Amino acid sequence: MLGPVWTRHRRDLLGLVAILGGLLSAASLWFGAAGALGTGFNSALAVSVGLLRFVMPLALVGLGVALLRQTNPVSANNNMGTDQDSGTQQRVDARGELPARVTVGGVLLLISLDGLLHVFRGRPGLDNTIDELGAAGGVLGLGVGGVLYSVAALAGSVLILTLVGLFGVIVLTGTSANTLGRFVLLVLRPPYVWAREQIKVLFSDVSTASPVPLEPQSATQPALPQPNTNHSEPSGQIEPTTAPQPLEAHTKTGKGRQAQQLTTGKESQSPVEVGHWSLPDSSLLARSRHREVNMADITERGLRLQATLAQFGVETEMLEPIVGPTVTRYVLTLGEGVKVTKFESLRKDMALAMASPDVRILAPIPGRRAIGVEVPNSQREIVTIGDILASPEAQQAVHPLEVAVGRDINGRNVIANIANMPHVLIAGATGSGKSSCLNSLLSSILMRSTPDQVRLILVDPKRVEMGQYARTPHLLTAPVTDPRKAANALAWAVREMERRYDLLAEVGVRDITGYNQAVDDNTLKQSLGGLGSREQLTYSRLPFVLVVVDELADLMMVAARDVEESIARIAQMARAVGIHLVIATQRPSVNVITGVIKANIPSRWAFAVSSLTDSRVILDQPGAERLVGGGDLLMLGTTSSALNRIQGCWVEEAEVRAIVKHWHQQNIEERVKSQTATESTVVAETNPDVEARLSGSLEEVDLGEPTASAVTNSNLDPIVDSSNLAANNLKEDDDELLNAAKELVVQTQLGSTSMLQRKLRIGFARAGRIMDLLEQQGVVGPSTGSKAREVLISPQESQARKDDQDSTGPSSSSTTET
Repeated sequence: MLGPVWTRHRRDLLGLVAILGGLLSAASLWFGAAGALGTGFNSALAVSVGLLRFVMPLALVGLGVALLRQTNPVSANNNMGTDQDSGTQQRVDARGELPARVTVGGVLLLISLDGLLHVFRGRPGLDNTIDELGAAGGVLGLGVGGVLYSVAALAGSVLILTLVGLFGVIVLTGTSANTLGRFVLLVLRPPYVWAREQIKVLFSDVSTASPVPLEPQSATQPALPQPNTNHSEPSGQIEPTTAPQPLEAHTKTGKGRQAQQLTTGKESQSPVEVGHWSLPDSSLLARSRHREVNMADITERGLRLQATLAQFGVETEMLEPIVGPTVTRYVLTLGEGVKVTKFESLRKDMALAMASPDVRILAPIPGRRAIGVEVPNSQREIVTIGDILASPEAQQAVHPLEVAVGRDINGRNVIANIANMPHVLIAGATGSGKSSCLNSLLSSILMRSTPDQVRLILVDPKRVEMGQYARTPHLLTAPVTDPRKAANALAWAVREMERRYDLLAEVGVRDITGYNQAVDDNTLKQSLGGLGSREQLTYSRLPFVLVVVDELADLMMVAARDVEESIARIAQMARAVGIHLVIATQRPSVNVITGVIKANIPSRWAFAVSSLTDSRVILDQPGAERLVGGGDLLMLGTTSSALNRIQGCWVEEAEVRAIVKHWHQQNIEERVKSQTATESTVVAETNPDVEARLSGSLEEVDLGEPTASAVTNSNLDPIVDSSNLAANNLKEDDDELLNAAKELVVQTQLGSTSMLQRKLRIGFARAGRIMDLLEQQGVVGPSTGSKAREVLISPQESQARKDDQDSTGPSSSSTTET
């Protein structure tokens, strides 16, 4: 009768007895409060294990807890018989293994420590007193340490006992020797780094204290690179010796994005001259503060993750973790017979163990036989655009459309070439970092490219994001804020694409790169009169055109058909002629990001979204719903479905204003030079105040805001808003083709811009300007969309007006001359 009861409850009884023994020994050894029983127990432990008796209470309590947590064997067999789920059975096996691991590992560790105590504390024998044995390793230490010392001497016995102790730790914790070795190295690394830095500072102080250098140093000699102590930073990155000061404070903006108080030092170098333009100085951009990585905390979290998986029967081996700016990727290899699907089913349990809202599982890591678990860092690193543009990757970039994206999880700085993408779709929830990404992209272009290399069309239905770029000479027109006019801007890009293809076909080159190279080599000799005007035109370089749309959803609500058609045509064909799209939206739904748009824009940058459905709309795969926000993004390239996790770079609004101010001042100077050259040869002879006005400062010269008429490249027609023609002061009344166009419209009774293009052999922009002038003169009516304009004058009325003008012509002419 007692057999089944003993079988069912023996572990409970043994566990309670072990806990009772631990409490009694603690009361006797630590507090002296167990009476005669405690005194006898203390003497017994002193004789048996010696000095280690003071930690025996903890060992006994731990063993008792392990026995109580062990699952009853009868219950386990019943569970197996009823075919419970595999997760429950694995937990049963893990708990059943725990007392054995604690017992075996604890005994091995006890033998090792007792032997070492006996060797190092005088090696007492059996003829010594109880106090002398209790101060060393006791009888157990004498039996182990004494025998080893007599056989292998001091060095051999210490080495053997140390290895036995390490093996006991491995068994006790359930880890591997590889993991334990890496943990020891990670623990020893901070003191080693600190000592190395102190030695470096000591010797650097000695070298700089020399009053007279042995050899003069050139002022242009570059600074030597300093050793990199942060393994998350790419090796070999050299920072200027007079780089701007790092970020001093972190605050939260109203939109939830992280902002920094930026401080910059003196200019590290003069602006780079590119043609007649000079690029902004790198000192306009702030740099982030160097952040030390707490590797002890990283390792502790990794061991916690591994222990959690072991509780569910998933045996893993931990490899070197990868610490990124936003997340840490723990690299694990699965044990034999463990399925990846079972590992992925434990995602919520891993998030609970790591005290994280969620974790992202990469199974497997591309190119490796391992699985990655990405866990958000407790302290995130702020990556600034100044950090990226000062990196060696940015210094090696030569294309005008290479922009700073951020820093990936491996610590590498990411520089993306939009010309190779060739178009980008950016999507994510509100406040996830899309606008910061666009600002970084535009700031990269303004920092690295001139208006002769890249021109911009900015579409900003929100009216507040792109207004800060309004005064840069890179713009073809002011930022477009009306969604209806945005459709016209995209239609203009389509017409410019067609015009450029006509140009490339005329000269016989394949793409814009070959055309610009031929222009530089002066190998193009054909006439372009049939394409743009009747005059003989000279060839000039074609700049890249980047169209940036900040919110696609507003455009799709107003003019979905026209916008989708223009985007599809540009995305399909415009790469060869240097026109590229960057489209952003905060509403990643199928009625905004349509199938036509997705099919033609393979490069996509996904920020944090709220659901798996949104992630599939953007990336065609899950992942974006696991991002943590604040610039954390997944980049999908054109040639692979593998996602690259990147922490997007941050640019402060003050930095953007400083960059725009640099270009605005240059634009004013260029216009002043042009106006000075014209007025000094023509107007100065009749206006005595011209020289006095031109000799003043730039602030005293009122030149107005830069408009589309500031485009200097003859092969790029500017975007001109017909409502602002009167303010552009272009002297359209003197257009030599105006009378011919008026005659054609009146005779044919057809107010069509395309007709003027064919008959007069002019470009679309010029034909549109002439048609607007005819509207101002009352010849044609207002525009009615794609239909031809109504002609308001008949041929008879036109002939009558011409006869009246001829009859009054001489007198009016003489009056004008007088």
